[in-house]
Amino acid sequence: MIITATQKNTRQTALKVRLVANQVRKLPLVDAIKQLGVMQKRASLTVLKVVRQAIANAMHNHGYSMNELTLKNITVTPGPTYKRFRAVSRGRAHTIFKRTCHIMVELEAGSAPKAVKKETKVATEVKEVEPTTVTEKPKVVAPKVKKVAPTKAVAQKSVTRGVRRTGEK
Repeated sequence: MIITATQKNTRQTALKVRLVANQVRKLPLVDAIKQLGVMQKRASLTVLKVVRQAIANAMHNHGYSMNELTLKNITVTPGPTYKRFRAVSRGRAHTIFKRTCHIMVELEAGSAPKAVKKETKVATEVKEVEPTTVTEKPKVVAPKVKKVAPTKAVAQKSVTRGVRRTGEK
């Protein structure tokens, strides 16, 4: 059985992501994860996330274990290109292409999957619940702060601050 995981519209060029994908394409799954973890490329984190997502799909949806999975293929295709411009001299504009890509990881399962049981919880017994009383906590009141009128010196200083006096030292 083939399990896939895709990530669409990744904001990296397909060429740069393909460089990373080509290095881990034919490795065993555990080695591919280790190799992606130590690579010094920005695209390695993106490819690693998609590989982990494919593993999670296989384990959760189909019941496979990590030992039963092998990395079949990593496909990187170009996505839509966002076109922008940069203003330059003489009223001209240079185009900027912001390229995107789609990453698809395919895992192949070696043996038959284990049966995945979807458990449904059914209430068989109904328990009687005793009503509880709610005790109110005393409210904490903050102390009131009294407003203090300014003294005469402060009030006089604020009044005369904007006034220019002549003849004083």
